[in-house]
Amino acid sequence: MPVMKIGKMVMGSLFKKPATLMYPVISREWQERTRGQIAVEMKDCILCGICMRKCPTDAITVEKASRRWTIQRMQCIQCCCCVDVCPKKCLFNKPEYTTPDVQKIVDTFEKPPEEPKADASSSAGVSAPKAGATSPAASSPAKDGTAPPTAPSAPKADVPQKAGAPAQ
Repeated sequence: MPVMKIGKMVMGSLFKKPATLMYPVISREWQERTRGQIAVEMKDCILCGICMRKCPTDAITVEKASRRWTIQRMQCIQCCCCVDVCPKKCLFNKPEYTTPDVQKIVDTFEKPPEEPKADASSSAGVSAPKAGATSPAASSPAKDGTAPPTAPSAPKADVPQKAGAPAQ
């Protein structure tokens, strides 16, 4: 009778999908809320160190002076405490796990140097001339001693003069 039970199971399994995955060929689809390995977006990180202080296993190291963020992958327990407390939300979970290895994996990320923000008025140290101000070239004589060219002035209107006043 045990042969009949095995035969029934074999015949049922021939026409069903396999229960296992062909792992190297077909990768696993992770669920939406899978706690995988911690990832960081360094362009958004301000290197405050809150994640380092909150980590229960001390897997994260933040060096503000050298602008470096380091995580020891084999020491991290994927508890997401660092992800929850990050003020800039630059830490997140990837839906994959660290590959097992005989050596401890340490990932180091360096923050790129910030580009100085330049204002339009102070970009070259030259400010735009104010309204009503004359340019230095218009108020000083030319280097060769000749007077700078001036705009033609409007003709003066004939204004009646008072008697005994000198003519202008």
